[in-house]
Amino acid sequence: MSRYRFFVICTFGSFFWFFLPGYLFSALSVFSFICWAAPTNVPVNQLFGVRTGLGMSVLTFDWSQITWIGSPLMVPWWAEVHIFFGFVLFYWILVPILYYTNSWQLAYFPISANEPFDRFGESYNITRVLKPDDRFDPEAYHAYSPLYLPATYAMTYLLAFALSTCVIVHTLLYHGRTLINGLKRIRIEADDIHAKLMRNYPEVPDWWYAIGFCVFFSLAIIAVEVWDTGVPVYALLLAVLLPVIYILPSGFIYAMTGQGITLNLLAQIIPGTLLPGQPLANMVFKAYAVQTLSAATSFVQDLKLGHYVKVPPRATFLVQMVATALAAFIQVGVKQWIFDNVPDICQKNQPSSLTCPHNQVFFTASAVWGLIGPTRQFGTGSLYHPHLYAIVVGTVLPVPFFLYQRKYPKSWVRYVSTPVILNGVSSIPPATGINYSSWFAVGFVFQYLIRKRNFAWWSKFNYVLSSALDSGTVISVIVIFFTLQFPNGIPELNWWGNSVYVNTADYQRTPLKTIPEGGLPWTALIPTATPLPPPPS
Repeated sequence: MSRYRFFVICTFGSFFWFFLPGYLFSALSVFSFICWAAPTNVPVNQLFGVRTGLGMSVLTFDWSQITWIGSPLMVPWWAEVHIFFGFVLFYWILVPILYYTNSWQLAYFPISANEPFDRFGESYNITRVLKPDDRFDPEAYHAYSPLYLPATYAMTYLLAFALSTCVIVHTLLYHGRTLINGLKRIRIEADDIHAKLMRNYPEVPDWWYAIGFCVFFSLAIIAVEVWDTGVPVYALLLAVLLPVIYILPSGFIYAMTGQGITLNLLAQIIPGTLLPGQPLANMVFKAYAVQTLSAATSFVQDLKLGHYVKVPPRATFLVQMVATALAAFIQVGVKQWIFDNVPDICQKNQPSSLTCPHNQVFFTASAVWGLIGPTRQFGTGSLYHPHLYAIVVGTVLPVPFFLYQRKYPKSWVRYVSTPVILNGVSSIPPATGINYSSWFAVGFVFQYLIRKRNFAWWSKFNYVLSSALDSGTVISVIVIFFTLQFPNGIPELNWWGNSVYVNTADYQRTPLKTIPEGGLPWTALIPTATPLPPPPS
């Protein structure tokens, strides 16, 4: 069978299959079958749940759930082992230990959620700590509540602190000589056939990049100056400088593992310190820093792909520029249409599950770092101050592995990559446990078993299958939404298969402990604060 015919068959198959978990039998997507048997048992739902649990049930029949963090058919097996090892260590072992011992008051909140909470167990009401000009109000903050993080969110920040230093140290230790030679413009390896053939095409002139930077950076300056974002020009320049520093470490790790390094933590700490009490400025700074690194990594990926399939570098450059310019208008237009036409968009119980999990995480980060600020959230005397020690841990973590593999170069330790272990789980939240456990299970089948036992089939069809499943699922999602969910008058399918998972502690985000009457003691964290009665319901 040809690859094209295989692709068409699998695309049609995944298109029709997704109607089951996507519309007709949604319990196949939220396949928390253990929770169905014990719907009110909170620990069972927290460990085996799919929506807000740790996903120890492993199974789901929804390809969009399996590929939430990327296709398991595209990531090398050794990288999948690294990522899942980190997930098991930090989220299946350490998170339950911290949660069930009530460290950092975690047991009073859901074990996994996308938003922060107040001392009354409710989602944190940002408007209660804002002045009329949308700046932070310290008096209202002390009268209301500190910001509490759910267990998985607290773990994510802990790992982010460690990763911020670990990736730099790891890159210097393992790739320092390569970086120095590259800066000296010394060729590391002899030219292969690809490099020789690509010399037939002219390279992209440096002034093309310079013009692109000047034009779009000027537009960025106009945007932050004309609209009152609170971002000074020097902060905007710093937001662009960060990805310049991290592009090489991120590129090394992404090339070997398919997992890019994110700048989320640094892109939040820096504006949170420089521009305290300004959540909008924090979001703008983070967007420019994180998206610049993401776009740069994608551009390098495209150049590498073009290198192997012999696409001229100038053509790749122009395609990227045109696509980026078009996307700027298409993205805004589509999202504006959605917000204008889809009811209850981004609400928790939106009928079509358009709950905007990434937007919720972005909002939470702006509240933690931009509004409350890193000093109040992680400074001395704060509840989460121990997180800062992870920075030191991240600095020394790669060193023993590096020294051991230098002494024993043929040992298994040479395959260990500490940044991949720490960074691989950075999609939590909004990802939940099922997105990692099911991802690894499918990866084990294709990237290990099939690749080992039938390499001929794997090498011909594995990546085609991944593309076909993605394509069929995406087309099916669009068809289902515009024909069965968005139009008025289409009846909902109310039956057991679409509701069995709703009446579980997993779906209802039930915490282990009940908040005491009057809320958690605020004075235990800030001695000068005067606790108020809980807000009216």
